[in-house]
Order: sequence, then C-alpha cells, then structure tokens
Amino acid sequence: MTIATAAIEATGLRKSFGDTVALDGIDLRVDVGQVFALLGPNGAGKTTAVHILSTLLDADAGELRVDGHDPTREGDAVRRVIGVTGQFSAVDSLLTGEENLMLMADLCHLDRAEARRRIAELLDRFELVDAASRPAATYSGGMRRRLDLAMTLVGEPKVIFLDEPTTGLDPRSRRTVWRIVRELVSRGVTIFLTTHYLEEADELATRVAVLDRGRLIAEGTPDELKRLIPGGSVRLGFADTEGLGAAAATFTAGTRDDDALTLQIPSDGGIDSLRDVLDRLDEASIKVERVSLHTPDLDEVFLTLTDGEDGKEPR
Repeated sequence: MTIATAAIEATGLRKSFGDTVALDGIDLRVDVGQVFALLGPNGAGKTTAVHILSTLLDADAGELRVDGHDPTREGDAVRRVIGVTGQFSAVDSLLTGEENLMLMADLCHLDRAEARRRIAELLDRFELVDAASRPAATYSGGMRRRLDLAMTLVGEPKVIFLDEPTTGLDPRSRRTVWRIVRELVSRGVTIFLTTHYLEEADELATRVAVLDRGRLIAEGTPDELKRLIPGGSVRLGFADTEGLGAAAATFTAGTRDDDALTLQIPSDGGIDSLRDVLDRLDEASIKVERVSLHTPDLDEVFLTLTDGEDGKEPR
C-alpha cells in the first residue's frame, strides 16, 4: 500500500494574542494533491492558522512542516513553494491585469521570456485576455478574484492557501473559482481552504476539519462528518396507499406522508442502512417506486458541532 505524502503537517500548534487563545494545540495533516477545508465560526482561529503556516505569523508552540520545511526556521524555503490568496484582494487597482501579473513575475524572479509565457497562459486560463490591458480598478469582483488567483499561480506553487476565496462573489463567479481549484488539484497542487460557505467545502474538499474556539472538534470526509449527527433518512415513494401502508407496518419508526405517498425512515446515511431497508422490502414483497438517501448537510453539522455560536476573529 502506498503511503500518502504530507504537504502540510502541524502538531500541537498554539498561538495566543494577549489573553486570547487563537489556537489551542491543534494537529493537522494535509496530503499532497488534497483539498483540505478548515471550517469554523468567526473567532475560531482559521485565519491565524493560515498566517502561521504561510510564514506571516510565528507560532507560540508546535511542530510545523510545509512541503517538508519548517515555516519558522525555513521561511524562505516555504515561501518558494506556496501561494496565498487572502480574504482581501492583493490586486493593485492602478495597474492593468497584465501589469499586476508582471509585477508578481518579477517578485518570483522569472526571466522575461518565462514571465511572458506564464502571463499569457494565466490570462487565458482565467478568461482575462480581453481585460488584460485594462486597469484592475475597472474589473468586477469576480474578475478581480480571478486575477488575484492568477497572481498566486505565477510562481507555480505546490501548496496554495485560500482564505475565504469567494467571499462576496456572485454564484457564477464562485463556481468559476471552484472550477479553477479542481483544475489545480488535478495537476497535483495541494489546497488549504478556509470558507464560510459550507456548500463550497462540500463541493471541493477531500477532508474537512471543524475548528471552534481554537480547538479541532471534528475531522473527516464531508460524508463522515454528516454521519456524526442524527437526521439522516431513507425516503421511499409508493404508487398507492396499499404499498405505503405495508411499508409503514414493516418500518414502524418511519414517518408516513399519505398525501405524498412517502415513508421517511431514520437512518445513519450509510450504504449498509440503505441495503438493510431494501432487503426488508424485498423480503416483504413490497414494491417501491422511488428510493432516496438523505443525510444532514454540512450546514447542519457545522451548527450542531459549534452550537451555532459566532464570536470575534482574534486576528
């Protein structure tokens, strides 16, 4: 069996601002080529974690590695392999889109030929060719975010930190960003994502961790987290009341809806539970027209695990 290589590792990560504990000894592991989503209410410490891992802040304690390098002692090595897109755009509004990218190419010490090649490729990939010679001040919010991401990719980073990357974007622009993230992952790039949009984590993330008051309180795949809380069900649809009645007698814990001709049976949302329901229907010779499996979404998981509270971001 092949053991996955870690792009990011943190053990016992701690950070305080005065009397405020932002991170209280958290452990993280993000494998190469993975989208890892860190969720949490305001004040949970998400942005602090990103700032520490991307060398913008020093941790108070903990062992850290990004692409095998310690962000505290090997900051330059870490910065050479990462890209960071924060909550607020780093785009210079007075420069054109192309000039913003050229400025980033200069900061990455690319020679002119390589810089022109990369800029042309990125303008095309991010659908900014027609706007390349316009000042960024004239760009829409979605265009600015795409330019911001393009600037992050000039140096071809191995690891990208996306801190609330689609905040304030319309649904179409958000989905454009999602497409770009998927393309990056298909090329082996590792994405560390923080987001307030639970749908975004569900769509993109391989693994999700929930951070609350500086502590990790849950971690797993989106499906694993959904199964942590009650509320899953198998919903059966019938052609007539006779079939519905027979099923209701078989599954006494189910919730019957005579108008919709449906029966909702509590379930943990797993395949084994669904298989058990189908087997019992088959044994009782009950014909069902429709079957659907329902699990709590990440919004419900998030609110349940964090008690629905929302604090103040310490940094």
